[in-house]
Amino acid sequence: MYNYHRTINQEILSRIEEPRRFIQVIAGPRQVGKSTMITQVLAETKIEYLSENADAVDVTDSDWIRRVWETARNKMLLQELPEYLLVIDEIQKINNWSEIVKREWDADTLNNVNLKVILLGSSRLMLRKGLSESLAGRFELIRARHWSYQEMHDAFGLTIDQYIYFGGYPGAASLINNERRWRKYVKDSLVAPAIEKDVILTSNIYKPSLMHQVFKIGCAYSAELLSLTKIVGQLQDAGNATTVANYVNLLNQSELLCGLQKYAVDEARKYNSVPKFQVYNNALLTAFRGKNYVSDRTNPTTWGRWVESAIGAYLVAYTNELDYRVFYWRNSNDEVDFIISNSEKTIAIEVKSGRHAQNKGMKIFHEQYHPETEFIVGTSGISIEEFLTMNLENLL
Repeated sequence: MYNYHRTINQEILSRIEEPRRFIQVIAGPRQVGKSTMITQVLAETKIEYLSENADAVDVTDSDWIRRVWETARNKMLLQELPEYLLVIDEIQKINNWSEIVKREWDADTLNNVNLKVILLGSSRLMLRKGLSESLAGRFELIRARHWSYQEMHDAFGLTIDQYIYFGGYPGAASLINNERRWRKYVKDSLVAPAIEKDVILTSNIYKPSLMHQVFKIGCAYSAELLSLTKIVGQLQDAGNATTVANYVNLLNQSELLCGLQKYAVDEARKYNSVPKFQVYNNALLTAFRGKNYVSDRTNPTTWGRWVESAIGAYLVAYTNELDYRVFYWRNSNDEVDFIISNSEKTIAIEVKSGRHAQNKGMKIFHEQYHPETEFIVGTSGISIEEFLTMNLENLL
């Protein structure tokens, strides 16, 4: 197991050391190392703690949370400690978990019990429902993102080209020299559980095979525009554009796949635009579309799409944290690959790495929308490696 400490570790540690105010909720996609991360953090903290995992607990045993909570209280009392920490991993697997957590947290608040709490979950969909319905105002969310190029390079020695192709799953890093094994691992151990457990079971999807098809098609078309009606035409099961749009929205909430909208001043035009599909981790593009590393790397057109998808994945990873939205823009054959927009700024980004012929997109977009900043990533601009290690907050 890797022993690399992500920067988020320090954020979690500092939250633990603060006075008790909020439940700390660590959420993120499957297999980004949340459990490893909390184990590392607990090894550093000086606060006594109890750490439990709900993975093997009967989903109907809601009282399990109360029993664990009471154990933490008793340990704190018997050891006469001024504070104590309770950590529960995979909390979302217990039925009615948020109601029990609310009850116990409020009881401690009322009785001045200095018991701090960290909850972890791999399904943002299940966590989101409980947090919004029962725990509003009682928690802070810490997002564990997919691994960046800098992290994969520092932890596993991946080169920039390897990261662009194989993406940022730490568990798969040791398999990249055996592509068949790597691809099977990504599909069977990462994708299948994420779709089946974190999306299908949490969203009352009645046609799982349809969701799987939408996901595979979307991943294969990452960094490309594809209308929802065309996706419907490729489906083997019955579906419609509204169903596909709903599935893509669920996949976006799970930080797997999203559909970027066309930039426009009119919100209605944004929502009615043809989506540009974008994976959150380039491993998903490679698993469903890649031939092999050498072949794809030496094909300028193919590699250009992989590079564009990697840039897009880096941009969408920070949308919630930095409070911006990512779009694309296109007018006939002229386009701009990515538009970043928040309440204050609009930034245009063009990716050049052999995929696109020259187009006037940036010039036309500048004349029409007057973005605050515009630049090229790749040829004649900021290097791809420099951009993928950039602090995006500096752009805004």
